[in-house]
Amino acid sequence: MEPTADATAATDATVPASVATVIDLDHLARMTLGEASLEAEVLTLFDRQAAVLLAHMRDAPPAAMAAFAHTLKGSARGIGAWGVAEAAAVVEMNAARPDTDGAAQAAARLAAAVDEVRAAIARIGSSCKPGSKT
Repeated sequence: MEPTADATAATDATVPASVATVIDLDHLARMTLGEASLEAEVLTLFDRQAAVLLAHMRDAPPAAMAAFAHTLKGSARGIGAWGVAEAAAVVEMNAARPDTDGAAQAAARLAAAVDEVRAAIARIGSSCKPGSKT
């Protein structure tokens, strides 16, 4: 089950508070067994993958767009980016519908959610000292 916003409010002192609004740091720590270097690696991989998937989605036919959104949804759940996962699920559902405006709006919301997470990842990278927990 995905946590509520209140559950994501607790952060390590080295991470800006705004990061916790888009990445569930407790979930990320559980998924990486609390290893800071693995957390950093997983976040870097998500950052790169999200950029590539969004770029591929732009001109993709509906079936491909749904597949890219599905992949992004799973990756977002892995790092605790619940907003991205939710937005990707909406794109996945809307991609096959004939309402292209709905699909385009859903894709725009997904892109905005991804941008927030990518910015948070950048803040984590710039705020953490070597050896500190992300």
